[in-house]
Amino acid sequence: MSFSILTVCSGNICRSPLAEQLLRVGLAGVDGISVGSAGTIAMVGDGMPAEAQALSERFGATDAAAHVARQLDEQLIRDADLVLALSREHRRAVVELVPAATRRTFTLREFAHLAASVTDADLDDAAPFPELVEGNSSFPGPVEGNSASLRAAVLAAASLRGVVPPFDSPDDADVVDPYRQSAAVYETSAEQLVPAVQATVALLARAAQRS
Repeated sequence: MSFSILTVCSGNICRSPLAEQLLRVGLAGVDGISVGSAGTIAMVGDGMPAEAQALSERFGATDAAAHVARQLDEQLIRDADLVLALSREHRRAVVELVPAATRRTFTLREFAHLAASVTDADLDDAAPFPELVEGNSSFPGPVEGNSASLRAAVLAAASLRGVVPPFDSPDDADVVDPYRQSAAVYETSAEQLVPAVQATVALLARAAQRS
């Protein structure tokens, strides 16, 4: 795979695996994309709670029962072309581990918020960036297949930071943690997460079509 997405939350059993699985479903028709997840304080070896599995399956995933939590580390971040944190706290943790990943690290809802404003012209403007040229890249791995177009989408979104109007509340950048919470909190978490996944998929699929 030439373009890698990493989703990050705390325990890697609720939010980040749900985002991982739904991104994989949504991007199934786009060649050359891999999606994984990890946790900043992962419950290593654990699976998803039944409530999180049920949400994943409701939205089309088939691999929720196979998930096994893993700990975030520097190598996972370095290997990712796009890091989607489920809260600002997780984004900070990623950037503290690998400061060079700042430009390609967002909260999921932040990326979705920016993605909605990315135009075809923005994608065209991002395409010639030196970061997309093999041998002079801040992204991991070689430029092959549609990876240049997908990386251009990441750069286009990053270029809109400070341009697109911010959230009404900083908390809107986060997906609420439902772990050990009520069914209603799981539903709220999904209501925040699923549209953000859909907006992310829409931008990346559009970018891939331009390669």
